[in-house]
Amino acid sequence: MADRTDSPAHRPRRPARRLPGSTGYLDRRTLRRGSAGPLLLTGLGVAYVVSGDFSGWNFGLAQGGFGGLAVAAALMGLMYTCMVFALAELAAILPTAGGGYGFARRALGPWGGFLTGTAILIEYVLAPAAISLFIGDYVESLHLFGLTSSWPVYLACFVLFIGIHLWGVGEALRFSFVVTGVAVAALIVFAVGAFTDFDAARLHDIPADPHAFGSSSWLPFGLLGIWAAFPFGMWFFLGVEGVPLAAEETRDPARTLPRAMATSMGILLVLALVTFLASTGAGGADAMKDAGNPLVAALQPDGHPTTLGRIVNYAGLAGLVASFFSLIYAGSRQLFALSRAGYLPRFLSLTSRRKAPWLGLLVPGTLGFALAAASGDGARMLNVAVFGATISYALMSLSHIVLRRREPGLARPYRTPGGTVTSTVAFLLACSALVATFLVDVTAALIALGVYAVAAAYFALYSRHRLVASAPEEEFAALARAEAELARD
Repeated sequence: MADRTDSPAHRPRRPARRLPGSTGYLDRRTLRRGSAGPLLLTGLGVAYVVSGDFSGWNFGLAQGGFGGLAVAAALMGLMYTCMVFALAELAAILPTAGGGYGFARRALGPWGGFLTGTAILIEYVLAPAAISLFIGDYVESLHLFGLTSSWPVYLACFVLFIGIHLWGVGEALRFSFVVTGVAVAALIVFAVGAFTDFDAARLHDIPADPHAFGSSSWLPFGLLGIWAAFPFGMWFFLGVEGVPLAAEETRDPARTLPRAMATSMGILLVLALVTFLASTGAGGADAMKDAGNPLVAALQPDGHPTTLGRIVNYAGLAGLVASFFSLIYAGSRQLFALSRAGYLPRFLSLTSRRKAPWLGLLVPGTLGFALAAASGDGARMLNVAVFGATISYALMSLSHIVLRRREPGLARPYRTPGGTVTSTVAFLLACSALVATFLVDVTAALIALGVYAVAAAYFALYSRHRLVASAPEEEFAALARAEAELARD
């Protein structure tokens, strides 16, 4: 066919040849450029994550207690910070919609790119489905619209918010920014209210397990509890790595992306610290560890509603909407990039007249709604998403290390502070977090591995022989091979 490369297995070093028709192919697969500046991208980075401040993280208290979750969250914060700095450099080098997949494609070859992109796709398809379940639970608990069943809420979420994305990326990012601002403001108001009732003794009120190695009042489940709490420490930051997926819709991405990523990560670190301390100190670690709505529970320890509790409750819904909305965006761009390059069926990358990847939005959205309506198990879906995320983190961090060593002369508009030391720290912590997912939910890890196996079989048997040479990520890789051959000659 006119837009295929030769099989890498047969021609590993020869750059893919641009063939007739490639320009028309890309004309039907373009995004709206220049739609996002540093402010909207910073909002996007926070939006991916903000729902994790309202709920989910607190279940880590049941795994490690306050001390165990505190150490786990600190280590995961270090992992994300190191990874964000590494990805900022890679995004400035390869500003394409492929994001992490594009980085791994350049550093680790087609297999590395596909495995990274698939892991990211698992995260960004499963997470919105899980969050739609939580939105449904919130709507029911708040007695909104008189609903007694949540599935209409799931459907409304996917239809309404995908519709906004189809309208246009600029409109979508502005909507996300406003909703995220509401959620962040509510977190600040919550912290001010909760700190007025702060008691340090409540931080370590979970009884220590005498049989756990190294247990104490601060580490009630021992040293292993720290490791088991890793996936929950990730909830304060999960998703921020998706900012580079907006590269092709960004003004001056080489400068804008690193700045937005660093700023959003700084905001998330502050929110994580404040939320964790305020809620646990006000409500008590033992009460928080099983709370479905920990921030409200911290403000209402006796169960009686308060005005501030109601405000935070509604703001929690805003946080869930912000994360749901932005994760749909991320999933559509990752699917778009993989499809455009031929790793997935190419029709999925077609864009509308408003330059929105309409099938890249509708297909994952339909799948997400089906999963939400059929399973109803949001925690399990999030655990599957976390498993996919940790794989992608390890591969993306490894890509930074490989490119630094293999292509030291590559033009780098932004350079990671600490170089490969920084990305090595991210890589080691990501591997540790990957193993920790088995400590929390073995079934979720096995489900993710099963999806991986099916995807790998598809790539091995079919799509790796049909990659599109003119796709940006493939062109970068072809250019690198050509430059390497010239250097050898």
